[in-house]
Amino acid sequence: MKAKLLKSYKLLIIIPLIVTLLSLGILLTHGLEESVDLKGGSIAELTLEKRMDQTELKALIQEKLKIKDVNIISMKGNDATVQMGSDVQVNEFANALKGTAKIKSYRSVGPILSKEAMAQICWAVGFAFFFMSITVLIVFRNLVPSLAVIMAAASDIIIALGGMSLFKVPLSLASIGAVLMLIGYSVDTDILLTTRILKQRKGKITERAIGAMKTGLTMSAAAIASMSALYIVTVFIIPEAEVLSNIAAVLIIGLSADIITTWLMNLGILRWYLEARS
Repeated sequence: MKAKLLKSYKLLIIIPLIVTLLSLGILLTHGLEESVDLKGGSIAELTLEKRMDQTELKALIQEKLKIKDVNIISMKGNDATVQMGSDVQVNEFANALKGTAKIKSYRSVGPILSKEAMAQICWAVGFAFFFMSITVLIVFRNLVPSLAVIMAAASDIIIALGGMSLFKVPLSLASIGAVLMLIGYSVDTDILLTTRILKQRKGKITERAIGAMKTGLTMSAAAIASMSALYIVTVFIIPEAEVLSNIAAVLIIGLSADIITTWLMNLGILRWYLEARS
């Protein structure tokens, strides 16, 4: 099966390119939701009048106020602290909670990061990608394989951002960190493939590619499984750990994208290059 797929590598290159373009289109059309970290919001301390868990309270506030960005920071006994991404009027909030909870305190909060700080973070991500590209060029000293690695990593990041836009994963400090982690992971699998194909002399190109694929897919499957477990636990068992669920969601999307960008696009470009050179 793998050998048959590898024979049609020129057509397979198109698949990740189409997914990348679709992700870019979604990103440009819908943009990214900003978390409270970036846009500010409101924090309310409540005294509950009836027993309910965090999931029920969050769902109630979202339904009554027609907002999505609600985070239950803490809940102990009848006391709860709620953070909302929208600047909700206190009277409107009190009416939404009538018969459910009373407001002890209510205040608006500004964003943790200013626009200038956010711009600096974007520059940091850009510099991380730039220095990664320079490192790859130095290691392989060959333009085409190096560009293939860089293209695969760039596609991986674009697909991850498109997935964040599609599935409403907010842009936050946590998700930015996850994107930086993806740069490193994507390059790992691409370097594994490129090293096996270019520097290993035993066996045919197809055999070397299949050997690298077995190792790389095992790595990806293990990482996706662990992130999926983290996501399930944080969503259904520890819903207050929203930061962890956001990190897991971004990594699941990015790691899944890495499979097609590495083993379809990067591998296809490398085979095309080696055939042209020979």
